[in-house]
Amino acid sequence: MLARLILVLTLALPCAQFAQGSDVDPLEAINRPIFAFNDMLDTFLLRPAAKGYDYVVPQSMQMGIGNFFGNMLDVNRAVNSLLQGKWSGARDSAGRVLVNSTLGMFGFFDVATELGIERHRADFGETLAAWGVPQGPYVVVPLFGPRTIRSGTGTLVDTFASVPFYLDDSTVTWSLFTVGIVHGRARLLESDQLMSGDRYIFIRDAYLQQRAARLRDGVVEDEFSDFEDDWSEDF
Repeated sequence: MLARLILVLTLALPCAQFAQGSDVDPLEAINRPIFAFNDMLDTFLLRPAAKGYDYVVPQSMQMGIGNFFGNMLDVNRAVNSLLQGKWSGARDSAGRVLVNSTLGMFGFFDVATELGIERHRADFGETLAAWGVPQGPYVVVPLFGPRTIRSGTGTLVDTFASVPFYLDDSTVTWSLFTVGIVHGRARLLESDQLMSGDRYIFIRDAYLQQRAARLRDGVVEDEFSDFEDDWSEDF
């Protein structure tokens, strides 16, 4: 969650001045204290955990873990692409799941990419946009960080529709969520220094720019891998 959010600002660094003013952030007076809480949680809990993870887990294993989570996310991407009428995206995402779950040993190896099967980003927030649902105001959610009303609703739906949520063992489910969050945050440790100025505005503008690019089918390259995106897309 927090890791995913920090990733967003890194992706949109060149466009961090995209959104300005109260028209996009009418709830700023409420959002800022929540942002401060999330930032404190990241400083004292998530970032130290990510540092420990990065120190202990070899890079080759981290890549496999990222691939594993990315494979589960491809299930959501296939469904959302279908709901958006993006047939090639649905086909490719379903194909990636099939190939990586078998030849890739449950997704630990990204065989699909090597075979030229493209990854397509798609989440339920984008699906709602395709259906004409308005974006709504920018909000900062405790623990989950920056969202809009639309993307936040999409996060909720994607979470309940994710593979881990349907496992019989709740311990395994929450362990997967936890590892995914820490793994994602570890991939972003080197990008912490990229932030400048007012952190709240920087992250807000970067998030809104990234979401806008996604809705335009913009190509957003990232280093989240294989893990992406999208434990949120946003889980």
